[in-house]
Amino acid sequence: MESATPNTAAEQPATPLRTVVVASAAGTAFEWYDFFVYGSLTTIFATKFFNAAEIGEANATLATLAVFAAGLFFRPLGALIFGRMGDRFGRKGAFLATVIIMGGTTFAIGLLPDSKEFTAFSALALVLLRILQGMAIGGEYGGAAIYVAEHCQPHHRGESTAWIQSSAAFGLMGALAVVLSTRAILGEEQFVAWGWRIPFLASALLVAVSVWMRLKLHESPEFEKMKAAGTLSRAPYAEVFLKWENLRLVLLSIFAFLMAQGAIWWCAFSYTQIFLERFMKLPGVWANVFLIGATLVSIPLYVFFGWLSDRIGRKPVLLFGMVLSVVAMIPGFQAFSAGTNGPLLTAQKEEAVVIHADPASCSFQFDLLGGRKYETGCDIARAYLTNAGIGFTIKSESPGTLTTVQIGEDSDHRTPAGDGTGLAKPALDAHAKAINASLTGALRTAGYPAPIKPPTTMAEFQVQAADFNWPLIVAGFLAIVIAATALYGPMAATLVEMFPTRVRYTALSVPYHIGVGWVGGFMPMTAFAIATATGDVFAGLWYPVAFGIIGIVTTLFLLPETKGRPLT
Repeated sequence: MESATPNTAAEQPATPLRTVVVASAAGTAFEWYDFFVYGSLTTIFATKFFNAAEIGEANATLATLAVFAAGLFFRPLGALIFGRMGDRFGRKGAFLATVIIMGGTTFAIGLLPDSKEFTAFSALALVLLRILQGMAIGGEYGGAAIYVAEHCQPHHRGESTAWIQSSAAFGLMGALAVVLSTRAILGEEQFVAWGWRIPFLASALLVAVSVWMRLKLHESPEFEKMKAAGTLSRAPYAEVFLKWENLRLVLLSIFAFLMAQGAIWWCAFSYTQIFLERFMKLPGVWANVFLIGATLVSIPLYVFFGWLSDRIGRKPVLLFGMVLSVVAMIPGFQAFSAGTNGPLLTAQKEEAVVIHADPASCSFQFDLLGGRKYETGCDIARAYLTNAGIGFTIKSESPGTLTTVQIGEDSDHRTPAGDGTGLAKPALDAHAKAINASLTGALRTAGYPAPIKPPTTMAEFQVQAADFNWPLIVAGFLAIVIAATALYGPMAATLVEMFPTRVRYTALSVPYHIGVGWVGGFMPMTAFAIATATGDVFAGLWYPVAFGIIGIVTTLFLLPETKGRPLT
């Protein structure tokens, strides 16, 4: 790496570019670690804080994902707060504050009580802590990307800022590695009981290292130039949102690539784990292993595509990532699904499940608060199949028809699912349990496999690994990972080059966290809800595909090339 651009402020020596990149990327990686630990433990939080036994596994998972999305929903607010701080008072102080907030809130999550007596308090506290985490991330990314870009030479800007992009992968990999190793050391029973707290509590050490590294940095040279010249922005919000030349760039960045990046990246590195656990019925340890592998592969790819954008331009690389994601997203998921649980997919294809019911008795199953009772035969059957990760279709019958479940289009046998409307809860639970037992027996008879049990020994782990179709798994994950990294790698350089220095922190951070935070953050929850509502486990993947198409059209016709633009 080249040395930093000389600092015109005589009172501060220049910070070497290597130090700038390492300190910025490491701090961002630690913040992403804090954020991803929660996402990697979705199934545990669904049980601990949202009473899956009471509202159902699917609804508890949705509630957990909604809390995850809440953190991302508040990211633009953090971008506004810390963006203004960074434009008015300096880049360094803003992203130093964010890492302290992030580490403190993550540590606090590890201390939340999970007993039934404190469920309501813990759930509320969890939401508030996730909001603070989201606000911290909202100020982190823009500061780190700008700090690096304002130190490096134009012809290395894509490669250097790509390390900030790769920091998300380091953070995710760290979170998964800590979760996986803690699981392995304690065993699944102890991990679920109390060991899940360890990855959160470990953030105290990480934040201490990050703060120490960032305290050694000096202010950005470009900011020091503005400060010395007296040209700092006094009203960043007005300059960004009330001046059309800046607002136009904000809107263009959102529609051209930020929404697509959010949907595609979160699908590749978050929804895949939920998909594997909930729909392919893989143990969490295997979902962690596959995601760690995908994340390791992604790290050099971010830097490669950032470097490539320095050679051929930002726009071609961004377009390649979006086109590949649109083409490969659904086939990629189908490939690694067949590789991890081929018998389940084969059974669903050859022995498709059809619910025959009066459509009036089938309700949309999305109830985060647990106030709705699913008591009709159709709802009981749908809840069971959704929790079992089995796709289905519903065939409308005449009003008042008894709900039955047919497994296999050529089958003459239908499993009855009697109506439980009006039953008291104990009787309704017993009624649903009996229907579920009948459906389990019918599915096993039809060739549907039982869920894969978590391996408890290395021998079991090796046996399960031998049953996987690794070429399909690698091909499926690789296509999705390449698409996501090609889109994300040159993105920081593109954003930095789009906006003027006076308001760059605010102008970059806000659209980034609207596109990536809102569109991307709600991707896992929305995709899961679509899949459970339609009965098609792959239906939720149309979410990233749709945003990818919007991005392709907007980038192709409206986005200018920014490679090599001067930042002053």
